[in-house]
Amino acid sequence: MKITVLGKSPAWQDPGGACSGYLVEEEDCCLLLDCGNGVFGKLRERRDYEEVDAVVVSHLHSDHCFDLIPYAYALSYSPRAREFPNPRPTLYAPPGGQESFRAVTGTWGLAELVEQAFCLIEYEPETTIDLGPLQIRFHEVPHFIRTFAVQVTSRAGSFTFGADCCPNDALVEFARGTDLLMLEATLEHPEPDGQRGHLTAAEAGAHGRRAGAGQLVLTHFEQGDHAERFRAQAAAEFGGPVELAVEGAVYTV
Repeated sequence: MKITVLGKSPAWQDPGGACSGYLVEEEDCCLLLDCGNGVFGKLRERRDYEEVDAVVVSHLHSDHCFDLIPYAYALSYSPRAREFPNPRPTLYAPPGGQESFRAVTGTWGLAELVEQAFCLIEYEPETTIDLGPLQIRFHEVPHFIRTFAVQVTSRAGSFTFGADCCPNDALVEFARGTDLLMLEATLEHPEPDGQRGHLTAAEAGAHGRRAGAGQLVLTHFEQGDHAERFRAQAAAEFGGPVELAVEGAVYTV
């Protein structure tokens, strides 16, 4: 199983970068996990977008799903889409996905843009998806809106994506023994007050250690001088080497 980082930025993109997006490939199967701002263009640099079998969205914040809009336009209105229409890829969205997409694209009169371009299915926490050689599972994690960690398993091993979340035991249990764990490291220090919704780098490292992950990769952070400091903070808690997600990086499970 091959995982390619298409985008790793937080809600604000790095220069020339993209928000959350990961391409998961096994045999002839192609899965796009999250499709945040800038991801569709990054996808096109590496794969034909019509070759994607399914898209999974972890939650409905813009940095995880808004590039579904140019993707939907391409599937619906590009010259080849009109001349040689292909079967619609499946879009697995969290509960409320259809309503949210309609609300956004409805502001310019195309409320059904996304659901007409994709075969839209809203998953539930207990949903299991069999996609060729891949099995996909979900587990709800605490964030500002309903959000789901995603685990992709094949005969080769397992890849767990923590999505966006604050510290929680549910993610540790869900990711128990995973080969590759990709966790956000949005913050250096916890939110000063109010509801928490993100992990610090050190907290990501602690979650990885508690889960017994084989490999830990930090994502969802702004590029800058602090990135290496984030890596060191996570590694101190994880108890081993930690990698920083880089666009174009490929991980194999």
